[in-house]
Amino acid sequence: MLRTLVQKSNKRILFQQQQQQQIRSITHQLPPLDFDIKTAIPGVISPTQLDFHYNKHHKTYVDNLNNLIKGTPFENEPLEVIIKKTAFEPSNVKLFNNAAQHFNHAFYWKCLTPNGPVEMPLELKSAIERQWNSVDAFKKEFTEKAVTLFGSGWVWLVTDGASLKIWSGGNAQTPLSESLVPLLTVDVWEHAYYLDYQNRRAEYMDKFWGAVNWKFSNAVLTEGLNKVRVH
Repeated sequence: MLRTLVQKSNKRILFQQQQQQQIRSITHQLPPLDFDIKTAIPGVISPTQLDFHYNKHHKTYVDNLNNLIKGTPFENEPLEVIIKKTAFEPSNVKLFNNAAQHFNHAFYWKCLTPNGPVEMPLELKSAIERQWNSVDAFKKEFTEKAVTLFGSGWVWLVTDGASLKIWSGGNAQTPLSESLVPLLTVDVWEHAYYLDYQNRRAEYMDKFWGAVNWKFSNAVLTEGLNKVRVH
């Protein structure tokens, strides 16, 4: 009897150790795209542009992130927790930049579809019209923010409590840092569009609207960010 109990206890301890080892071995991954990289988003993003952006730039952020968290208290933390804990911390700027850029890019891919233009779901359309009176007015303001954002960065549609607003940030800044809930983003770093549009950011933004996956944005709005897979 005693021997059996000891064996069961040892098995339980071994199982727990294996689980802990699995947790320690978890790494952040480049998320799969919802569309074929070989065809990309016709008329909006070319396969060459997408390949460089996804397989070179985004992958570099993921690789840097995994290297930076090794042997640190962040090693087992979810991505969103890393971002919130390192935001505005000068000693963790490099970690924040790579973690935030991983999230930002993963969210950006979810906001795109090759099957556009997609009809905007009623819930999201009503929320936008309450805030801007019309979808066209919202798009105009969002586009202006994106085209005029100096240097590199991101422009977002976010929820701030019960209302919507347009939020922009330079470099790797992300609305998660301010506990805002993102619904839509566009990447206006030059590496996001330069191979297709060179310095014509306005043209990139004009084409962007035809590829927006409004169903994804609506799902985040109605179900919550925690219920929608981003990365």
